[in-house]
Amino acid sequence: MAIKKKIDVALIYDFDGTLSPGNMQEFGFIQAIGKDVSEFWEKTIDLATTNDASGILCYMYLMLQEAKASGISLKRDSFRKFGSMVELFKGVEDWFTLINQYGKSKGINIKHYINSSGLKEMIEGTSIAKCFENIYACSFLYNVDGVAYWPAVAVDYTTKTQFLFKINKGIKEISDNKRINEYVAKEDRPIPFERMIYLGDGETDVPCMSVVKEQGGHSIAVYGNRKKKAVAERLIKENRVNFVCKADYSENSEIHTTVRLILDKIRADYDFQQHLIAQNNR
Repeated sequence: MAIKKKIDVALIYDFDGTLSPGNMQEFGFIQAIGKDVSEFWEKTIDLATTNDASGILCYMYLMLQEAKASGISLKRDSFRKFGSMVELFKGVEDWFTLINQYGKSKGINIKHYINSSGLKEMIEGTSIAKCFENIYACSFLYNVDGVAYWPAVAVDYTTKTQFLFKINKGIKEISDNKRINEYVAKEDRPIPFERMIYLGDGETDVPCMSVVKEQGGHSIAVYGNRKKKAVAERLIKENRVNFVCKADYSENSEIHTTVRLILDKIRADYDFQQHLIAQNNR
């Protein structure tokens, strides 16, 4: 029997609400600056609305301003410390090992990516940071003393889509605006859209989930509470996602079963296509 060629598959995750039950700033940072969670986000919304500005840039600005006012030095280590406090959904910490093992049994090399409007520096402080091939997320610039002073990358719901194409073409650097626009034949791209699985928790992920689904990949809307479930169920009714799953990543959970079935389909589709090509070249 011929040995099956190993293929790469990308699992792409939003973070807040997808792998974690809340916004990452709510686990340590907001408490450290002496603010109430709702107070911080209301202030962010007010700043964005009053100035007709990006909500992402506004929350990043407020983090800098509130930290300064509270005498907190926001160095990378500070962000990573806050990141270590971030809670994760049930089963997340074991998820990567389990699904990688399943992929390996099918001749699939799974690459995991984060595509988030949260902070890269905080995600790097979580226990699962080492599991990702790359983390596409917001980040700061740092001065000579290593203190954050200005946004370096701001990722909103439409900006997220560019990272799908970077994954598709095998580009890790956010700053690379040249190779992303270069023509690469579909068959030469490291990870075709058909071999992408996107997991997001709602409306901010709609552009990415729609693009992946429309390009032949698979999108999963996950939910951690009743409100998010209603959003997820609406998305599947609107044909924007393929599946809806509870944010429980334990072995044999709904999301675990769903992703395994998608991996089976990706493997079968690839093998079928290769067999078809071989037949046509006889």
